[in-house]
Amino acid sequence: LNSAMLGFNEEVFLVLIVIEFILGNLVNSFIGLVNGSHWFKSKKMSLSDFIITSLALFRIFLLWIIFTDGLIIVFSYHIHDSGIIMQLIDVLWTFTNHFSVWLISCLGVFYCLKIASFSHPTFLWLKWRASRVVVGMLWGALFLSCVCTMSLMNEFKIYSVLSGSRGTSNMTEYLRLKTSEYNLMHVLGNLWKLPPLIVSLASYFLLLLSLGKHTQQMKQYSIGSRDQSTEAHKRAIRIIFSFLLLFLFYFLCFLILSFSRFLPGTKIARIIGVVITMSYLVGDSFILILCNNKLKQTFVAMLPCECGHLKPGSKGPFAS
Repeated sequence: LNSAMLGFNEEVFLVLIVIEFILGNLVNSFIGLVNGSHWFKSKKMSLSDFIITSLALFRIFLLWIIFTDGLIIVFSYHIHDSGIIMQLIDVLWTFTNHFSVWLISCLGVFYCLKIASFSHPTFLWLKWRASRVVVGMLWGALFLSCVCTMSLMNEFKIYSVLSGSRGTSNMTEYLRLKTSEYNLMHVLGNLWKLPPLIVSLASYFLLLLSLGKHTQQMKQYSIGSRDQSTEAHKRAIRIIFSFLLLFLFYFLCFLILSFSRFLPGTKIARIIGVVITMSYLVGDSFILILCNNKLKQTFVAMLPCECGHLKPGSKGPFAS
C-alpha cells in the first residue's frame, strides 16, 4: 500500500511540475520576447524593463534547475544528496535563486524612489540618483549572490567528510554531530534571503507613508483622489505587496521544508518543496505581466477574445 501510494504521489508530482515547468517557461519567455523586441526596435531599454527581463531570464534558468532536481527526486532519489551533479545543481540553484530575489527587491526600490515623495535630504539625494542607486544595488546583489554561493563550499566539505566516514566504526557520535551541522547549515542558509526581504518591506512601507501623505495633501487642497500620482502610488503598492505576499509564503514554506531535514520522510517534503517553488516562480511572473502595462496590453492583444477594455495607446505609471 505504501509503495502504491508513493507511486501515486510521484505521478501527481510529475504532472504538476511538468505543467508548472511549461507554464513558467511560456510566461517568462513571453516577458523576455516582448521586452527584447521593444529594445530591438527602439534601441533602448528602461532600467525597470532591464530588471524585469533579467528576472524572466533567470527564472527560466531556475525552472530548468528545479525541474531537473524534481526528476532526480522521482527517478534517482538515492543520488539526490550525493555526487558532483547535485553539488552543481546546488551551486546553480543558490546563485540564480538568490540573485532573482534581489532583482525583485531592486525593482521595488526603483518604484519607491521614482514614485514616493519625501522632503528628507537623504531620500531626495537617493531619488535624484535613482537609476545609479539601483544599478549599484544590482552590482551589490551580484556580489552577495556570489558570496552566498561560495558559502556552499563549507557544506560540501562537511558532506565529503560524512561520505568518507560511512562504513567506519567508532565514529557514530562524530558522524551524528557532523550530520547535524550539515543540516543546520542548510537551514541557516535561508537567512541569506532576509536582506532582500527587508529591503522590499522598507520600500513597501515608504510607499504606504508617501501615499498617506499625498492623500492628505489632496484632501487639504480639495483635489480628487484619483490623480496620476495617487494611482502610481497605489499601483506600485499593489505590485510590491503581491511580490511580498508570494515571497513570504515561499520563504515560510521553504523554512519549514528546510527543518524537515531533521524529520523522517524527507522525500515527500522535498517533493512539496519543488512544487511550491515552481508555483512561486510561475505566479510571480504572472504578476509581472498583469502589473506592467506594456506586457499586459501585449498579452491581452494575443488573446482570441476581448478580456478587458485596455486602450491600445493607454499608458500607466509604469508604461515604458
